[in-house]
Amino acid sequence: MNPNTDKLIRRTTMVGTCVAAYLLITADYGPQPNVLDPIKNKIKSAERSAKEFIFGSKKKQEEIDAGKTESSNAK
Repeated sequence: MNPNTDKLIRRTTMVGTCVAAYLLITADYGPQPNVLDPIKNKIKSAERSAKEFIFGSKKKQEEIDAGKTESSNAK
């Protein structure tokens, strides 16, 4: 088998196994607090940071919009 294909298959299998294990573990707990909450919070925090980096933060956009409104009122 092609080494690149073999590497891709191994990585895909590892990711699939991790996702399946995570889903099986979290399915037992439901909405109650559990051991995985800190991990979930870190993932959500990283997701928010990435969104703010790519799209900009809402606070900065609100400040920019407020500045435009004030400058148009001054005219």
